[in-house]
Amino acid sequence: MIIIEKRKKYSTKQNLIIIIISIFLSLFISSLIFSLRGINPFFALYKIIFSSFGSLYGIKETITKAIPLMLCGIGLSIAFKGKFWNIGAEGQLLIGAVLATWIGLFIGKNLPSIILIPLMFLAGFVGGGLVALIPALLKVRFNTNEVISTLMLNYIIEQYVQYLVYGPWKGKTQYGFPYTDNLPPNALLPIIKGSRIHYPTLIIAIILSILIFFLLFKTKLGYEIRVIGENPLSAKYAGIDYIKVILIMMFLSGGIAALAGVGEIAGIHKHLTYPSQISSGYGFTAIIVAWLAQLNPLLVIVTSLFFGGILVGGDVIQTSFGFPFATINIFNGLMLVFISMGYFLIEYKISFKGAEK
Repeated sequence: MIIIEKRKKYSTKQNLIIIIISIFLSLFISSLIFSLRGINPFFALYKIIFSSFGSLYGIKETITKAIPLMLCGIGLSIAFKGKFWNIGAEGQLLIGAVLATWIGLFIGKNLPSIILIPLMFLAGFVGGGLVALIPALLKVRFNTNEVISTLMLNYIIEQYVQYLVYGPWKGKTQYGFPYTDNLPPNALLPIIKGSRIHYPTLIIAIILSILIFFLLFKTKLGYEIRVIGENPLSAKYAGIDYIKVILIMMFLSGGIAALAGVGEIAGIHKHLTYPSQISSGYGFTAIIVAWLAQLNPLLVIVTSLFFGGILVGGDVIQTSFGFPFATINIFNGLMLVFISMGYFLIEYKISFKGAEK
């Protein structure tokens, strides 16, 4: 008979070991894929790492990719800390992009940058937060599975973006392509010269990582979020307002993830386009970013840079070896599986007992 028991405590050392083993196993199985295609796995991994961190251009691109991962990862770490499985960061990012475009292109295009750009970020934050409240309300009112509701919302929002760029917002200056017209210059974020790094968004992400760390570990609300994550029933018996905390938690989670969409539109694309071009699956990759950081917003800075490098390496796989970009998603998926298995083994003790006669 198999007996599964929750461990009373586990150490930081055990967490670190699990992370290292998860990365190693993911790399090992990914290497087998390269080997089956007749490619030296060590050379392939070298190319991925060197292209991301071995040159100034690679580092700049890695930071560019890390910015949306950082914001989505910080947002998800809040929800996951409260054991609310927000799989909707991708859709929340897209809502941020939509609202930033709406403000920049239609509402405040004559405003000065010092007012317009903060207004775009504010609109994106509020919009992402309100969208995240939908599955939160379904959860607290009808006990709806949040994995399903947040995941399905992604597809609804994706289709809404498609409708806008192929329909009412289709730009008259884009020669028939499914883009909106370009944002005016006063709606664009400044970038570091010679790169695509929109540094205001990067600064916002770093500041938020510090603030959310403080919120989660140094405030009453953060304590309540962590208690709900550990044991919702105990939280209710302790007098914690479960509904209030869940709603605040998800509003913050979705709002921060949506800021990534504002940054991508105002800093990279300069117009709204179809969803797969706005986001390279940042909202889904950020799930692994958050878990690898052990839901610590400060560590999200490090893990987002790591996965930003992995995404940059995906471009090299395409051009150098003729691999589809989806190969990177295989690696990301493997890492998520191994991390999940590792944390299960940390939290639960598995023992075997012979069947009684």
